[in-house]
Amino acid sequence: MKKVYVPMAVDLVHEGHINIINEAKKLGYVIVGLMTDKSIAEYKRLPMLTYEQRKKIIESINGVDEVVPQEVHDYVQSIKKIKPDYFLHGDDWRTGVQKKSRERVIEALKEYGGILVEPKYTSGISSTKLINQLRVKGITPEVRIKMFRRLLDAKPIVRLLEAHNGLTGMIVENTKISTEDGVFREFDGMWLSSLTHSASRGKPDIGIVDFTSTLDTVNNMLDVTIKPIVVDGDNGGPPEHFTNIVRTLERLGVPAVIIEDKKGLKRNSLFGTDVEQTQEDVEEFCYKIKAGKNAQVTEDFMIIARIESLILKKGMDDALNRVKAYIEAGADGILIHSKEKTPDEVLKFCGEYSKLERDVPLFVVPTTYSQITEQELIDAGVRVVIYANHLLRSAYPAMVKTAESLLINQSACEAEKNCMTIHEILKLIPEQSNDIRK
Repeated sequence: MKKVYVPMAVDLVHEGHINIINEAKKLGYVIVGLMTDKSIAEYKRLPMLTYEQRKKIIESINGVDEVVPQEVHDYVQSIKKIKPDYFLHGDDWRTGVQKKSRERVIEALKEYGGILVEPKYTSGISSTKLINQLRVKGITPEVRIKMFRRLLDAKPIVRLLEAHNGLTGMIVENTKISTEDGVFREFDGMWLSSLTHSASRGKPDIGIVDFTSTLDTVNNMLDVTIKPIVVDGDNGGPPEHFTNIVRTLERLGVPAVIIEDKKGLKRNSLFGTDVEQTQEDVEEFCYKIKAGKNAQVTEDFMIIARIESLILKKGMDDALNRVKAYIEAGADGILIHSKEKTPDEVLKFCGEYSKLERDVPLFVVPTTYSQITEQELIDAGVRVVIYANHLLRSAYPAMVKTAESLLINQSACEAEKNCMTIHEILKLIPEQSNDIRK
């Protein structure tokens, strides 16, 4: 029997997938090349369902004879390995970002006489459209928590952008670009920063805005997004308070909290040694990590230890000794912070970190050394990059400019060029009233 290869991502099964499989089974033995989380993450967002979940669904569909992992987005490798008589793909890839992939498939099939079959694309339905509808409905806390772990497994680097309310959360959620080589690039989640959370309320970043206010903001963001939210927990407070923070965040569906190893009055790290800041004793901070780990219910929730040794000029050895102790205490990740103008200090730490026997994902915040690229961070072994305050920092000067224009011109006309239209801002927030009446 002739072999028919059908590559699929299948985030959510819809009639388009069934149509393709029905066409494939007319030709012979149907092998579905199911894309892994990693291969999907190469060119677009991580699917809602895991590979194993998607595999079980596809295996149960009548007409599918075999499911194999499609390990990379480029189909040529699978074609050369399986040598299918027929390769099926919807005709929607003849134009647009997938055009080059199609050309490579055709060349690979020519080498042994394989045939490309392109059934008509089922218009009006796609996984992407279904996911957009899902954003309005929301997802469960469990799915959101697991999503962050899956991102760490699937992507070379996880990209977080600061958000401080529901609207900025939606910007992080929906902003994406496509490159010339067919790669979709987007943010993987949100970072709720104590600095921008405080500043957006006109308050200094010294712990004045309490955890209850933070929870209100988390809930606002959860209402309108489905991507993971990582929360800045400052120093976590006393261990007894930190256990409550962990339980509350985990219950809401927040996948990770980051706590810094400082004590006393909260001071922003970028002040460095210009203001008095005291680092927590290693033993005390380890006790706090252990208390938080004992308080969590699921295995997927993450406590990330943020090390301030470089900020406070304690040296590389102190930072590395703390890494070892915090990992031993149960930390699920390490954030190394620096306020230097170049990335040299952080890159040196990364080199030493890579030598450790027991390592966990490494996070960085390239605010002051912003010239470093994501590829350079990947090469250094960094797993998560946090763009920690850029939305607030860019919004403020734009709003000041508009306010000044209104005063200078004594008219709103000149300011309009800097503003969204009313129609655009009304469209930004999806209407849900029709859904409620159904």
